[in-house]
Amino acid sequence: MYIYIKMVNIAIFASGSGSNAENIVNYFRGNRDINIALIVSNKKDAFVHERAKKLGVESITFSKNDFETTDNVLDYLSQKNIDFIVLAGFLLKVPHNLIEAYPNRIINIHPALLPKYGGKGMYGDNVHKAVKEAGDKESGITIHYVNENYDEGQIIFQEKCSVSISDTYEDIAKKVHTLEYMHFPVIIESLVKELL
Repeated sequence: MYIYIKMVNIAIFASGSGSNAENIVNYFRGNRDINIALIVSNKKDAFVHERAKKLGVESITFSKNDFETTDNVLDYLSQKNIDFIVLAGFLLKVPHNLIEAYPNRIINIHPALLPKYGGKGMYGDNVHKAVKEAGDKESGITIHYVNENYDEGQIIFQEKCSVSISDTYEDIAKKVHTLEYMHFPVIIESLVKELL
C-alpha cells in the first residue's frame, strides 16, 4: 500500500547577498521530501534575487511595513503552502503574526556563539569585528528558533572555530561562513524530517 507523505515547503528569508540561501537551495535540489519553494526579502535590490533567478526559485520582496503592520507576508506564505521558514541573513525582526502561525518552525543562523554578540545591529561583519576587538579565541555559529526578541530563541545547534591573534575580521568571517555552509542545511534537514 502506498502512503503519501506531504512534501515540506520551505521559505528562505534573506536581506543581502544570499550565499547561504544558494547553498541551502543547492543542498536540497532533487530532494523528494523537502522543497525550497520561495525566497523572501525586505530589499528589492538584494543580490539574493539574482541568485534566486539563476537557481529557478521564486523570490519576492515585502516592505518593512508589510512585515510589521499587515498580514501580507503571512497570506502569501499561506498561499504558497509554506510549512517552515529559514532566516539566512534576514535583518528585520520577525513579527508576532508569523511567530504565532509557525511555532517552532522558524529558525535563524547567527554568526557567533550566542548569547555573545547577539541582539539588534549584531549581524554579519559587525559581529566578526566585535569578536576581533574583544580578542576572543573562538567564534562560531548558532542555529536557533526565532522568538519575538533578536537572537533569544532556544538554541538548536552550535559549532566553534578557533580565532588566532593574527586573524582579521575577514578571516573570522571566512571561518564562520565555512561552518554555516557545512552545518546549516544539515540541521534544517534534521528539523524538517520531524515534520514529515
